Amino acid sequence: MNFGERYFSGLFVALIGQDAAMDAVLAIFSGAFIGSVLGFVGAGGAMTSVPILLYIFHFTPTQATTAALAIVLLAALSGAIPKMRTHEVLYREAFSIWGIGLVTNIGGAALSKHLPNSAITTGFACILVFAGFATARGPVKVDAETRMTVGVLIITALGIGAMTGVFGVGGGFLAIPILVLFYNTPQNKAAGTSLLIISINSATSFLGHHAVWHEVKWGIPVGIGAVAIVVSMVASHNTKRVPVALLRRSFTYLLFALAIFTLAKTWVFHS
Repeated sequence: MNFGERYFSGLFVALIGQDAAMDAVLAIFSGAFIGSVLGFVGAGGAMTSVPILLYIFHFTPTQATTAALAIVLLAALSGAIPKMRTHEVLYREAFSIWGIGLVTNIGGAALSKHLPNSAITTGFACILVFAGFATARGPVKVDAETRMTVGVLIITALGIGAMTGVFGVGGGFLAIPILVLFYNTPQNKAAGTSLLIISINSATSFLGHHAVWHEVKWGIPVGIGAVAIVVSMVASHNTKRVPVALLRRSFTYLLFALAIFTLAKTWVFHS
């Protein structure tokens, strides 16, 4: 490190404090990681945001799920915009899933305030495992692309709404495999649709968590979200350059690892 780098890093620490400086650095790396996951995969922003806020920045589960909704809302929307411009979004499916899931979304947000922390983290870990298995499955058919049936649409919407409301999860991990595996939707179009679903679902649930807003230290989530927005947009533009199989496999391993860690922290190292 040369003199100029040492001078400005020392000035940065002196101005905001050593702890705040470390938080700022961690927020930058966290935002880059979350944005990469959202931009490349089209899902998983909240599933990575919540553990980061819980175990790196020591938020409570309720604070973490609330802050994650804000982070993922902004990052997912920034990633969805390029997909909209290239016509890689299924608007009927996205807005239908949001509209049908409003009941479970808002109800879940109200319920989450009354759940114990262990219930939130355990349920979140179960969602991670389910998402991992859903993501691990590869395409099973080569038929022409079709539209989602009404029955599947309703079940998917209610499930995504409940998960978003209670656990702050946007639900893209559920929409993507359904679109890809059973309706033969191209991966890029499924990811674009997922990003729009995440955006509007997260916005709704975030409003439902308004009673917790004052408990959150917003400096860290805002910093994470700002970085995630930039990285998500860049990654979303470059998804076609990365092999789909590699993305799916890497994301699956990440989800399983986060689930194991979350359960261990909740029930083994909870003290």
